[in-house]
Amino acid sequence: MGLGIGELAIGAAIVVVAIAAIYFIAIYNNLVRQRNEARNAWAQIDVQLRRRHDLIPNLVESVKGYATHEKSTLDAVVQARNAALSAKGPAASGEAEGLLGAALGKLFALAEAYPDLKANQNFLALQEELASTENKIGFARQYYNDAATRYNNAREVFPANLIAGSFEPAELFEITVAAQREAPQVKLS
Repeated sequence: MGLGIGELAIGAAIVVVAIAAIYFIAIYNNLVRQRNEARNAWAQIDVQLRRRHDLIPNLVESVKGYATHEKSTLDAVVQARNAALSAKGPAASGEAEGLLGAALGKLFALAEAYPDLKANQNFLALQEELASTENKIGFARQYYNDAATRYNNAREVFPANLIAGSFEPAELFEITVAAQREAPQVKLS
């Protein structure tokens, strides 16, 4: 005896439902992987930002000995560092880090007025370490923004958007301080 039309229809319906379930499970698992990749990328930025924040007090201390009457510049760096430490999430961190970068730029410009400071090995080593950290932050920020964009794209395309309701979009880590976007001025004297 063969299968009847009703039994074939039920069998076909079960196969279609099973394929659809497997497809939606694959979409869900992809969203989880993409979200975790973005979170990991943010954690890498956080490590580099922490390193940057840890270098700044040493840098400020090395400048204090040479530029004691430049207290407002030093205070601005310390305040910007504290704001960056308390910032939560990529958007707030991007803004705070932009302000910190601007304050550090003023600190390094200040160093130009003090030849002894510019020649101080401790200051030069800290400046070099901070420059290296800035490069690492730049690479980590690029990787994070790429991962966040991939994740956001994965959660917004059809049919993933049908099941992505519990997946919050990832914020991008962007520089919001206009001074940070400008090319540095190089003056040769």
